[in-house]
Formats: sequence, C-alpha cells, structure tokens
Amino acid sequence: MTNKTDKNGELLPDSERLTPFGRFLRSTSLDELPEFWNIFKGDMSFVGPRPLSKLYLPYYTEREARRHDVRPGLTGLAQISGRNALDWDERLSLDIEYIDSVSFLEDASILLKTVIKVFKREGVVVSGTGSVGDLDEIREVQRPSYIVDQEK
Repeated sequence: MTNKTDKNGELLPDSERLTPFGRFLRSTSLDELPEFWNIFKGDMSFVGPRPLSKLYLPYYTEREARRHDVRPGLTGLAQISGRNALDWDERLSLDIEYIDSVSFLEDASILLKTVIKVFKREGVVVSGTGSVGDLDEIREVQRPSYIVDQEK
C-alpha cells in the first residue's frame, strides 16, 4: 500500500492506496503468510475465529465475546462460509458455532475447504473495497442494542 493522503493529510481509503502487487497478494491470500509465525509462537492456531481489533471489544454481545475463549486462527468457519462478504452478525455467529462444535474433524474440514477457496480465489474482498464496514462504526449506530454492559 502507498501512503497517499488527501489535502487534509488523512490517509486515503485502502482501495485507493492498494498497489497492483498488494491487490495480487490479497487476492491470493499470500498476505496471510506472516501469520504462520504467530502459529509457530503459539499465539494463534490454524483454525479458530479470526483475530479482530481490540477496538471492537466493547461492541460484542456476551455471546459474541465467547470468541475469545479459544485461540484465534488463520482460518475459520466464517472464512469458508463467505469471508468478508458476510455481515458482522453472520461472521460472529459462525465464530460461536465453531466454538460450540470444535473437533479435530471439524478443523480438518475447515482447513481443506480453506485450501480449495484460496486456490479458487473465492470470497475475496480486498480491505476497503467491501460494503460490510467496521464493527465499531456499525454497532455505534445501533447502540445500545449490541453493546455489552461494561459496568457489570
């Protein structure tokens, strides 16, 4: 990506700063390779809910916060079910569905389906070009129905 800014010095959207090489890396999922280091260190697993920004923590429901009960993964049920094309409610619901049914066979199935999707380049939405938006911005509009009560 480039560091292009607008006249106010703010970074342009990802879709405008992404170079052709960067677009290729993202469309082939090669930009995920550095995460193998996190798996090797034990910070991540191959399969589990994708790690999300800490900025989103106050915007989870109690049920959705359960996604942190397991180690984050390189791929997961949400990724093979639509990746970034899914809305946030669907994605987070699939994370919980995975947690409720975690097993070796489920992980093996998700890994196999991930490999197939990567080679077919299915469901790829380049960051900044999708229509889903950021969880914090979406849930801020929907306050207080989704916000976990932090004072409990």
